[in-house]
Amino acid sequence: MSKIYLKYGVLIAIGLIIYFVITKLMGLHRYPVLSAANGVIYGAGILMALKSYKTEKNKFKYQKGFQVGFMSGAIATLIFVAFMAINMYQIDTEFSRNILDTWGLNYDSGTFIILISLVLMGLSTSLVLTLAFMQLLKESWNTKDGNRNQPIK
Repeated sequence: MSKIYLKYGVLIAIGLIIYFVITKLMGLHRYPVLSAANGVIYGAGILMALKSYKTEKNKFKYQKGFQVGFMSGAIATLIFVAFMAINMYQIDTEFSRNILDTWGLNYDSGTFIILISLVLMGLSTSLVLTLAFMQLLKESWNTKDGNRNQPIK
């Protein structure tokens, strides 16, 4: 199971990094609204991880599926934040200042606040998408076997 979320976590992170580099090459990386496309990249990766896990196991347990989906997104978030930290502290030091200027903040909160925002956005996106996809992929209780889980009338 850890192989699955490591594999897909790295793939999601690669997708996020490639998307950032493409937007940077086009000069669009300064527009935070374009980071909404990161949700599509997270969604595709988490869904592929869940489907891969479901085909690998005969019995698809909700808890294990949730763990695969969320951990894939969490690993991707950590890798992407590490990439962005290197980028903002070493390569493009003006990037964080330009982003903070668009936020309209009157105080210098520094690059670290952007990194914290990336962690929070990545983890929350992973959580919400995993919960949504688990509703699609979980096994239904609307079967004869599932009736044993219903209250007795």
